[in-house]
Amino acid sequence: MSKNLGELAGRKGFHANLFESLGVAAQETGTPSRERMEELSKEFLMGKANVFGTASFYDFLKEDNKGKKVYVCNGSACLTAGTQDALKEKLGAAFAADEIGEMCCLGRCHENSAFNYKGTNYSGNAAEKIQEIKKQPSKIEDSYTVASYGTAVLTATFSTIKEYYQTLASALKQSPETLLAGLKESGLRGRGGAGFPIAFKLESCRNTAGNQKFIVCNADEGDPGAYSDRYLMEHQPHSILLGMMIAGYIAGADTGVLYIRAEYPESQLVMQQAIDDLVKENLLGDHILGSAFCFKFKLIRAMGAYICGEETALLSSIEGQRPEVRVRPPYPTQEGLFNKPTVVNNVETLACIPYIIQHGGKQFASIGKGKSTGTKLVSLDGYFKKPGIYEVDMGTPLDMVVNELGGGFTAKIKAMHIGGPLGGLVPVHKIKDLTVDFESFNQNGFLLGHASIVCIPEHFPLIDYLEHLFAFTAHESCGKCFPCRLGSTRGYELINKARTSDYKIERQLMNDLVETMETGSLCALGGGLPLPIKNAMQYIDEELKPYFKS
Repeated sequence: MSKNLGELAGRKGFHANLFESLGVAAQETGTPSRERMEELSKEFLMGKANVFGTASFYDFLKEDNKGKKVYVCNGSACLTAGTQDALKEKLGAAFAADEIGEMCCLGRCHENSAFNYKGTNYSGNAAEKIQEIKKQPSKIEDSYTVASYGTAVLTATFSTIKEYYQTLASALKQSPETLLAGLKESGLRGRGGAGFPIAFKLESCRNTAGNQKFIVCNADEGDPGAYSDRYLMEHQPHSILLGMMIAGYIAGADTGVLYIRAEYPESQLVMQQAIDDLVKENLLGDHILGSAFCFKFKLIRAMGAYICGEETALLSSIEGQRPEVRVRPPYPTQEGLFNKPTVVNNVETLACIPYIIQHGGKQFASIGKGKSTGTKLVSLDGYFKKPGIYEVDMGTPLDMVVNELGGGFTAKIKAMHIGGPLGGLVPVHKIKDLTVDFESFNQNGFLLGHASIVCIPEHFPLIDYLEHLFAFTAHESCGKCFPCRLGSTRGYELINKARTSDYKIERQLMNDLVETMETGSLCALGGGLPLPIKNAMQYIDEELKPYFKS
């Protein structure tokens, strides 16, 4: 069925897009009306149930969103910082209780107290000025440290469009095969968590027949605690766009799609402006720089669903379908967006491509450690003395990142959640055992992921954090597979019952639950949640003992 719906959605392409139309219909009240959804079902030849099923899934389309005017961040970093209850009280002086909603991680993890009002994000002390903001919304720039330790691949100072896009001119004089060989030599692996080599995706797409192909930038990987994608989109937008264009040239694609989180409104504005600037410079469209290469961009504004960070759910979302994870094979490079060959990569991965094309794959491969080549952006939260974005060579000691670059902690920390909600829960005594690369984290039973660090202070109950992780997964699950949909809910219920009553959890029951989720889930949401749960039970078990049967 979903394949047929993909074909239907592809009839109009991006000239008229169902997902975007639902977003427009929701602008006034926060949710599209039933009447408008019925009209859209007729216009796009979709069943009423399909359209309603789509709209009812997203945080900013579902009926629960009706009448909401301000949104409080409920991400992990703001949770452990303990800032959000006080924030809600301050906002409560300017808004009615039913006008206050929630968003998941606004990428303001460096200073917390984050909220969104009328399409603009705020954090820090901004709530003190809520009455002024309400009268006249204005952007308040947030500031955080940005630095590199080693090679500045992604944090290098941008020159000008004309100068920067000389790399494209050089690339277009080479064959796609030559550029692909350079990417293979570089060893560039996906920076979103899986670490899959991008060259294999591009080669697979290139070798798949099709008169229409897509390059999709997954800017919806909304791991709470990770704001490296936001940094790149807002401060290095052309590294992403140029990376997508070169990827398109290699794979034989003529369209780049940027799917950007609803929680990053400023990123959407900056990326669209960067695209417009390329149009003005005649660097988009047909026969770019006098070559046979043609390329254009389409920006899609997401509507609030963490599962859309999973590439196949993202593709279904663009098509106006409910964002459920697809069974593979076929892989997106064979049948992706509108059932056409598609390469999906995250922001940071695509942003590395221009450096590789300019300096060569061998140079990029010389940076890093083993199979973890190049650099990695690390996001440090507000519990560090110097929070911010740090670019480090792969293989850099984690101790260097925490104590030298980050300046150490502002409070006593018992563990760090590294790599998003599905990443490893690293006790502080393991810091000296780890280096920032895929292999080190995997060998030690953790996951590098986005390399975001959310600190859990001594005073924050670990049981509360585990409950938060299960609740997050239950809310964000696409619902397609039982292990994730039911397992996350049962996990939340077990922990909540143990936390709020005399009930004690049977260890074997919890072990069986997380094992079922890990081995039976279709994607990394249900399959990845067990990692931090198991880490907590392994390393911080003493604190959890009161909630388990002995």
